[in-house]
Amino acid sequence: MEKVRVRFAPSPTGYLHIGGARTALFNWLFAKKHNGKLVLRIEDTDTERLKDDSVSQILNSLRWLGIDWDEGPEKGGDFGPYFQSQRQVFYTEAAQTLIQENKAYHCFCSVEEIEEERQKQRQEGTPFRYPGKCRHLSAEEVQDRLKQGLSSVIRIKVPDTGQVLVEDIIRGSVNFEAEQFDDFIIIKSNGTAAYNFACVVDDSAMQISHVIRAEEHLSNTPKQCLIYRALGYEIPLFAHLSMILAPDRSKLSKRHGATAVGEFREMGCLPEALVNYLTLLGWSPTEEQSEIISPDQTIPSFELEKVSKTAAVYDVQKLIWLNGQYLTAYNSDALTGQAIPFFIQAGLISHLEAEEKREYIREVVSVVKERVRTLAELAEASRYFFEDIVSYDEKGREKYFLKQEGVAALLSKGSECLSTLDHFDVESVESAYRQLMDDLKIKGGVIIHPTRLALTGRTVSPGLFEVMVLLGKRKCLERLAEAIEFIKK
Repeated sequence: MEKVRVRFAPSPTGYLHIGGARTALFNWLFAKKHNGKLVLRIEDTDTERLKDDSVSQILNSLRWLGIDWDEGPEKGGDFGPYFQSQRQVFYTEAAQTLIQENKAYHCFCSVEEIEEERQKQRQEGTPFRYPGKCRHLSAEEVQDRLKQGLSSVIRIKVPDTGQVLVEDIIRGSVNFEAEQFDDFIIIKSNGTAAYNFACVVDDSAMQISHVIRAEEHLSNTPKQCLIYRALGYEIPLFAHLSMILAPDRSKLSKRHGATAVGEFREMGCLPEALVNYLTLLGWSPTEEQSEIISPDQTIPSFELEKVSKTAAVYDVQKLIWLNGQYLTAYNSDALTGQAIPFFIQAGLISHLEAEEKREYIREVVSVVKERVRTLAELAEASRYFFEDIVSYDEKGREKYFLKQEGVAALLSKGSECLSTLDHFDVESVESAYRQLMDDLKIKGGVIIHPTRLALTGRTVSPGLFEVMVLLGKRKCLERLAEAIEFIKK
């Protein structure tokens, strides 16, 4: 295979969403597979829709996901600048070349004239096509109008007949009839390049070998092929990734929940889990591979030919399940660093306490992580390790405190048992409680369930004895006493 150079070219009109992240990831995986380069290019020519912080958000999201680009913003490279707003000179030169070769022309039709023609064709029941009114103006007429300061756009001359064949690695050969396209605009009246023209000029200048992008761009591809031909550029290989649909197979939107990478991060998803999930949106592991798969495991078997043509369905529950699997397997030391911001946000610790209590937080994380699915859930599930119990779970209160007689006496015996321990570790606490169960001739759940509720306020927690040791002897005795008083009221 020729030297692989791919690009991810987001428009900074919003934050990096799940579709864009999947596109970036598949470009990155393909580049890694073939020892190629990933170029990051910011397509910021749509000045009316730009958001001030979009570029930084996109870069931060890519970095968080672990998708590193070889050339582009903050990296540089031999084919910059990497912002389209800084590349206008290249577009102007290319357009002038087409005009000189009689492959493009100035169009002076006003907005009103275009709209009048549009209405006329609409009444005739035909889709709008620019009728080519300015196509045959002489060079003298063009120069005269330009000297008068008349506003113009530049249109490319599209053949009246023939076909435009798009070779797509995922979809195969796709034919478009040339007659369905009019002489479309390549340079706008304000002098800036239209999307399709800038895209072609940049992809050629940056020596892009493969254009891997979303299916929605397939309709742009024949126009771009016409531009490639007109400019005499080599046409890259195309691969259009299938759409990502909502669970009801409608277009994915905000109403279906989080869709931006930053939102998943705020939810407490791990980047590894999100990358794993994105990998599975349109691509499947081999039979020997698990669904839980890292980029290092994906890269050797990643090929565009294996990408599905059918739409992928967004399933946030699958993502959250994957995230839970990653949390469980995550190294507790590393996970603590990622969890601390969520502990701070939940009000469990302050910024100043983060380092001071890091070891305690790590111990909490290590016992809680297997029972939660996100970092936000991890923080919430750890609340009783940092705050006093202010209420007891209502269902648990009914089940363990009010409907069973003798619960206060059981908690009292448990308290007496703990108070005699010299060593307050898991082995000692569990051994003492097991002996108490034998002495009282009761099943473990009879005393464990109300004790858990008394110590955590909840009916679900990590192993009771691990919880006891993390809370410490004094706090356990205090909470047992409080629970006994609550029952007696």
